[in-house]
Amino acid sequence: MAAVSREYTEITVIGEDDTGLIARVTTLLFERDINIEDLDQAVRDQLFRMTMTVDTDGMSCTREELREALSELGDDLGVDIQVRFPADRETRTIAVLVTKESHCLEALFEAWADGKLGADISVIIGNHDDLEPLADHYGVDFHDVGDEKGSPDEERLLELLDEYDTDLIVLARYMRILSPNVVFRYEDRIINIHPSLLPSFPGAEAYRQARDEGVRIAGVTAHYVTTDLDQGPIITQRAFNVPPGADVEEIEHRGQPLEAEALLEAVRLHLDTAVSVYHGRTELRGDADADRYRFGLSDAVEETLPDRPVDGLGEAVSGHEG
Repeated sequence: MAAVSREYTEITVIGEDDTGLIARVTTLLFERDINIEDLDQAVRDQLFRMTMTVDTDGMSCTREELREALSELGDDLGVDIQVRFPADRETRTIAVLVTKESHCLEALFEAWADGKLGADISVIIGNHDDLEPLADHYGVDFHDVGDEKGSPDEERLLELLDEYDTDLIVLARYMRILSPNVVFRYEDRIINIHPSLLPSFPGAEAYRQARDEGVRIAGVTAHYVTTDLDQGPIITQRAFNVPPGADVEEIEHRGQPLEAEALLEAVRLHLDTAVSVYHGRTELRGDADADRYRFGLSDAVEETLPDRPVDGLGEAVSGHEG
């Protein structure tokens, strides 16, 4: 007997928390023979979010009919309901959010120009206009959504993300915290690079925190963004030595190339669907080729690490047994 293929669709509900929301949405799906495989909900800053993974393989309506029905229900409930079928997730378009630092954006552009990114960079969105010339150089639209102080207009940001049919958001040293209104809509589709080995030194000025604490080894972390600052599931990390007496500027110069490298690898892992998020952490998918990626230390460094002794009776004792 041939295996039955199943098509998994993502449904996201965002809006003010109210009673009956879950029941109304799930009832609509039940009436159209759609099975719910997974459901998760959260409330943050009075904003309700529900994400569902559903099986639409045997649904008794068309995709457009389902979109229309959910849109009408959303209007009735006063919430935003978005549907992403597997075919929608094949668009593979990236929106890159930036502030003033160029190194991570430059790495993404270089990989894209060489055909090594695996997706199209469709738009650059900044809260300052400093990097517009770099976007112009690569022929990519640039939009500045920040005011004179760099505070972003998130409503305009969401409009742009929708206009450019964004599949993945990459924060290339975007120095602003995204609100739940953005994060909830793109859960597990926003990747950030942070200049520390998380969970150490979250928040602002991570390199200065590392210097002040006197660490000998510092690093960077690429992770998925959640509503908890710098606590999202870790994807990749890189580490580097901090020389004695190094100031913040020297530590930053050592870290920036690794920021670009780790962010680029995290983007590739996501686009290759090589990692999945499970219980707040990322896992390498069973069919992914681990040899294609470098999650932490290089093989050359790994080979220099001692492999013994480890906890036990030790070789001297075990060698005399029997």
